[in-house]
Amino acid sequence: MNLRTRLAVLAALSVAVAVAAMAFAAYFFFDRELGRQLDVSLTREANRVQLQLKQGDWYRPDGLSCEWLAAPACAQLVTPEPAGPTLFPVTPEARQVAAGTRAEFTGDVLSDGLALRVKTVPVRPGEALQVAVRSDQVTQSLDRIRRVLLLAGAGGVVLACAFGYLVARAGLRPLARITAASRHIARTRDPAHRIPVRGRDELAELTRHFNTMLAALEESLAAQRQLVADASHELRTPLTALRSDIDLLALDGRLGEDRRRVVLRRIGDQFEELTQLVNDLIELARGDEPPSEAEEVDLAQVVGERVELARRHWPGITFTARLAPVLVTGSAERLARAVANLLDNAAKFAPAGSTVTVGLADGRLSVRDEGPGIAEADRPRVFDRFYRSATARDVPGSGLGLAIVAQVVRAHGGRVEIGSPPGGGAEFTVGFPPPG
Repeated sequence: MNLRTRLAVLAALSVAVAVAAMAFAAYFFFDRELGRQLDVSLTREANRVQLQLKQGDWYRPDGLSCEWLAAPACAQLVTPEPAGPTLFPVTPEARQVAAGTRAEFTGDVLSDGLALRVKTVPVRPGEALQVAVRSDQVTQSLDRIRRVLLLAGAGGVVLACAFGYLVARAGLRPLARITAASRHIARTRDPAHRIPVRGRDELAELTRHFNTMLAALEESLAAQRQLVADASHELRTPLTALRSDIDLLALDGRLGEDRRRVVLRRIGDQFEELTQLVNDLIELARGDEPPSEAEEVDLAQVVGERVELARRHWPGITFTARLAPVLVTGSAERLARAVANLLDNAAKFAPAGSTVTVGLADGRLSVRDEGPGIAEADRPRVFDRFYRSATARDVPGSGLGLAIVAQVVRAHGGRVEIGSPPGGGAEFTVGFPPPG
């Protein structure tokens, strides 16, 4: 059973319950009202007959049946003991009223199969007056009302089913468009498809979110394709050089020992460069996903360890660090990788004998060098994958270091900015949110 049918059935059930409740209430009201009117007419007739008795104008219609008398003209006097024929059966309770041992009351009796509503009131000592009216007409009226209510209720349920289905069909049309779009994307694998947004209700909001998801998916796929294309391009150069050197080694006996050592050293450097490039690509493949096992990281300790490694790796550069305690929620490994990239980037462009200044306080990490700085035109693309400015093309590297920094910082909810300090060079500032 699809959603439209379920909604139509639910609407029909809701209407059926409401109609049943209303029909029951209406039937109960008519039953009470018709019975009340019948009792009121009996009371009036009893009062009329009692007045006639006082005035001596009432006569007893002997020998007639209440079936043929115009209701409520069927009346009789009863005594505590039976005294001759009666128009309709006299109950023991009616004789108790005549005896003065019971108050007046209203009840029902059967006379020759005919249902009568009877009111019994005392009139004189030893006598009571009974006034009767046929109640089968009330029963027939209630039967007709019951049939009308049943037919109206059944018709209401049928109409509720029909209108419920139509309303569900119209209301769920945006869901049908989303379903069709999902099938189209699954069939064509093209997330560029968008769904028209109509209205401002919840389904329209769902459609907007679905379009946003498609846009994000399209952007992600485009980034993946670009990453694969760039990686293929960047891997081609070191692999080609590596293959050429291996071919040189294959020339057994034709290379001198010195030449052979040079080629082997170059192959080692190429393997190191290739390994670094592959590691960078693996890090970039993670995207901006948050750390899977987040923990509170002592960023000062991470930065301090990376500064010590940078001092050993770049002995011609002076690294100074002023580190205050800062806690960051995330992955210590990825944060260490980002810090190392910032330090390596600063050291690459810093002149020999210059200083790289590292600061950490109030959730902000800054790395400043004394190099040529970054041109204003290059700043929007500095964090792009494989981007290398004109001044960086002679510097070793793959162009992925800063892209990894930006990605890791985004994954930890932070932001990285580029500045130009007054004394020249470049300054990268990373802001992290408080742990939580």
